[in-house]
Amino acid sequence: MTLAESNVAVLPEVQTFIGSGPKKLFIGGRWEEAASGKTFPVYNPATGEVLAQVAEGDKEDIERAVQAARRSFESGPWRKMKPSERGRLIWKLADLIEQHSEEFAQLESLDNGKPLRIARIGDVALTVDMFRYVNGPRLKPGACPQPCRPGLQGWLTAAHCPAGQYSDHGYSERH
Repeated sequence: MTLAESNVAVLPEVQTFIGSGPKKLFIGGRWEEAASGKTFPVYNPATGEVLAQVAEGDKEDIERAVQAARRSFESGPWRKMKPSERGRLIWKLADLIEQHSEEFAQLESLDNGKPLRIARIGDVALTVDMFRYVNGPRLKPGACPQPCRPGLQGWLTAAHCPAGQYSDHGYSERH
């Protein structure tokens, strides 16, 4: 297994994750195979080698995910939480991403073929920064710059995009 910067050893945790079998869909709090049973290969663009097989979600899987998300929103704990409690959880998520930043950076580099240093300082660091930045105003009542509407679209998007896809939205506006 080779990163775009071949002088860097791939972490054992990354090798274990990649080698642990086909990747499933996370639906309703569980890892599930695609309803069709289909998978597709993910290639390392730097080498052309197959990194992993990934569940090939389709319309049925999207429907299952949306229904599970709706059930969770309607009856799960998130909706009833105080904004400050939600904020603590989002900050904890940012902390966990930060603690495992090298693993995420290596996965981004392997998946996208980009230099590891760019994945480190761009994708992963900005992801952590965005979770903290976007969460900040919501801790103070009335400080939300836009109406704080419940919704799942951003979380569904984030779950299916490379880290940089959801980490840099709005970043340039504040720097």
